[in-house]
Amino acid sequence: MTRFSRFSLLLLLCTLPLGAMAQASRAVWTWEAESYAMVRDPAVAREAAAYLKSQHIDTVYLYADAYQGHDLIVEQPGLYRAFIERLHRQHMKVYALLGSAYLHTENYVLPAYRRQAEGMFRRVVQYNADAPVAARFDGANLDIEPHILDEWNDDTRERLLTDFLDMGDALMKIKREYHAALAVGPAIPFWLDGIELEWKGVRRPVSEHVIDLFDYVALMDYRHKAEGSDSILSHAASEIAYADRVGKKVVIGLQVSPDEPEKVTFDKAGPKVFEQALGTVEQALRNDPSFAGFAIHHYRTYRSWIERNQD
Repeated sequence: MTRFSRFSLLLLLCTLPLGAMAQASRAVWTWEAESYAMVRDPAVAREAAAYLKSQHIDTVYLYADAYQGHDLIVEQPGLYRAFIERLHRQHMKVYALLGSAYLHTENYVLPAYRRQAEGMFRRVVQYNADAPVAARFDGANLDIEPHILDEWNDDTRERLLTDFLDMGDALMKIKREYHAALAVGPAIPFWLDGIELEWKGVRRPVSEHVIDLFDYVALMDYRHKAEGSDSILSHAASEIAYADRVGKKVVIGLQVSPDEPEKVTFDKAGPKVFEQALGTVEQALRNDPSFAGFAIHHYRTYRSWIERNQD
């Protein structure tokens, strides 16, 4: 390429509107029923993959643990292999989504909770170790949230967050044990940066401990406006800045499912406002190396929301 043509290309890129440039990655959380349907039925898999591509979603957080008395990743791993290979052929990534309501019960007992988390993660890394490269998970997303436990309160939160960090440390040791290449990260609420905690002799915001521990975080940044106070950008600012410094990644999680209060979801705002907000956030964070795109919660309600708002 000549000097002139390189300059011309650079000038063109600088003058293109943001929408004409490469779009940030978009992931979608896909829970038990939908994930098992995609994995079990090739027709559902084909239709889902085509729909996701049409919506510019390039990463699926695919549920990969027990559901309704079955654990397909153990019982029929070939089903997962076929589906992951299908998405990989379409240049999409697949992360194992781990976590479910059964981990958040009023009978929470740390040893059982941690054993369950370690077991589900170990099954994923063992699956990857046994699978051909084209059929391996690209990462894992952990939806294990101590703040939704019944016993969470001002008196217990430090202990529960310490338990969560210890559990994460154990999972990352399993990753190293298997020499696994998959990216591992949890879904965390944006307000962890407001809680300081001493862990392994260091006192700092919980969000910083988590960012240091994992490969990335999916920040549950559930607000329905991009800028200003109490917004997506304001709540992500400290996590993005810290991840920039330490070389980690932050995925911005957004909600489109019906929820209360209204400010936590784009459900009523609609897809047009949602796309405008994503564009604003993407433009604001385009020079931050930690910014790794968006994750949408979640597949079933996202599809119904899009269909409900079609002209």
